[in-house]
Amino acid sequence: MSKQSIRSVSILSLVLLPIFPIFAQAPPAPANTSPATAEKAVQLAQQGHCKEAIPALRRVVAAAATSTDVRKNAGIAGLRCALTIDDRDAAVAFLELLHKQFPRDPDILFVVVHAYSDLSTRTAQDLGRIAPQSIPAQKLMAEAFEMQGNWDQAQHEYEVMIAKEPNMSGLHYLLGRSLLSEPNASPEKIERAQREFEKELEIDPSNAGAHYILGELARQRADCEQAVSDFSQAIKLDPNFAEAYLGAGSCLISLKKYEDAVAQLRIAERLMPYNGSVHYALATALSFSGQKEEAQKEFAIHRKLTAAAAPPPVNQTPQQ
Repeated sequence: MSKQSIRSVSILSLVLLPIFPIFAQAPPAPANTSPATAEKAVQLAQQGHCKEAIPALRRVVAAAATSTDVRKNAGIAGLRCALTIDDRDAAVAFLELLHKQFPRDPDILFVVVHAYSDLSTRTAQDLGRIAPQSIPAQKLMAEAFEMQGNWDQAQHEYEVMIAKEPNMSGLHYLLGRSLLSEPNASPEKIERAQREFEKELEIDPSNAGAHYILGELARQRADCEQAVSDFSQAIKLDPNFAEAYLGAGSCLISLKKYEDAVAQLRIAERLMPYNGSVHYALATALSFSGQKEEAQKEFAIHRKLTAAAAPPPVNQTPQQ
């Protein structure tokens, strides 16, 4: 398994803090909103009268009979206004409306990305201001160092947290993941990471991610018996853990338990239908188990997915 895939198995997001506000109810939407009314609401927003503009703009966005362009402009103006006055409930309400009405609009998706990033940054600042020495604030700091590629500093932050709360669930897992995520991690760091995952399971045996990564480490050592045991534990704890089914299936192929491998990989295929590695492993298991026709179908799917993922050829300028 690649270090990127190890890093992806995370308890916490490495990018954004979750935002779970209660959406405020939008004002009742009329069947239609006149262009003049909509224009006036947008002008109020542009002039900085955001508190007055926001209710009217929400009515414009919610008015189904209003033209698409008018609703889009009103929604964007309302979202910007809400962020300007730091009305986060209103901002999220606009985000919900815009995403619901324009789920595939590139302009709206662009605005939504930046708005969520803005809300995440503000929430992180709140955490740093309210509880700068708390474990959650330190986790966020460590994750920021990871994103910057400052692995030593990130690992130091996790070590400080563990020294403060040695029996808190999740901390040894996060340190172990950070050690493995470091590019070109030394054998010593890989060995230390394994010890951290083992410590994590002593504290929290229900950590499916720790079981999974221990399985991957065992698979990389060619210890497939141990790997299957670890993957099975991860699956038992999280029946939708697609990567664990793939890992178990791949190891079962190595152990020549082809029928068992097919069973695991069929589930992985259902959970990750567009993962080419799943189809290749399944095709291999089917082929060895004598199901040649089914194997060819899976190989064909693998080739198709691989071709779709390949970068386009570079256009070369013909020589004169």
